[in-house]
Amino acid sequence: MSEALDVLCFYVPTADTERVLDALFAAGAGRLGDYERCAWVVAGEGRFRPLPGADPTIGAVGQDERVAEDKVELTYPRRLRRSVVAALHAAHPYEEPAFHVVENVAAQG
Repeated sequence: MSEALDVLCFYVPTADTERVLDALFAAGAGRLGDYERCAWVVAGEGRFRPLPGADPTIGAVGQDERVAEDKVELTYPRRLRRSVVAALHAAHPYEEPAFHVVENVAAQG
């Protein structure tokens, strides 16, 4: 049986995508079989309004903000979940990065 995988999906300002991906690849994410540094990236627009108490990297408290962002998805062995998520937090420029982790369920043949 092959190793269980997770999928990490996150949103990051376009200018920071490569730097964050490099940190995640270094943590062991993005390997599939005989391939490494695998990720799916699509451009989009992030929208948010920082609330009082926030320390926004982009924008100002109380003001709506729109940012060119990438949505990124990549897989990694489930046993690395803690270190991959820690690498995302360490490398991501936002105070509160938006992300989710999905447990990948492979079909049994």
